[in-house]
Amino acid sequence: ILLDDNFASIVTGVEEGRLIFDNLKKSIAYTLTSNIPEISPFLFFIILSIPLPLGTVTILFIDLGTDLWPAISLAYEKAESDIMKRKPRDPLGDRLVNERLISVSYGQIGMIQATAGFFTYFVIMAENGFRPTKLIGLRKDWDDTEYDSVEDSYGQQWSYSDRKILEYTCHS
Repeated sequence: ILLDDNFASIVTGVEEGRLIFDNLKKSIAYTLTSNIPEISPFLFFIILSIPLPLGTVTILFIDLGTDLWPAISLAYEKAESDIMKRKPRDPLGDRLVNERLISVSYGQIGMIQATAGFFTYFVIMAENGFRPTKLIGLRKDWDDTEYDSVEDSYGQQWSYSDRKILEYTCHS
């Protein structure tokens, strides 16, 4: 809303509009990157029947404790130096969330984060005796509170409480 008929106010308004659009786009891109690494552990849990790689409380902590503040801070970034040198955006083609943003957020950054998370999960499990091939199909026995003889790759027996400690270690 312009409060005067000064041309400089129009320029300032356009600059602020571009800044808000850019910052919202950055904030959305940052928030979308964590979706793949948060969903893929549950898909592996269901499809491959492995012990749960990432718990719901951990995901809640990641979203509320670590993703919220950086995403909000991106909304308050200063304008880039070339913000007024750019052509006006195309209202039909330039969307806040477009194919490129989704492919970079989900397809590249999200997959890199998910791969790093699974690498860490499998390293922790392997260091404790559960090689990745041993984990597939283990979920039923892993979560059974009555079954205290789950065997790792080296033949060691794991009680339910020991298995849960290892699972919570993976979550953190």
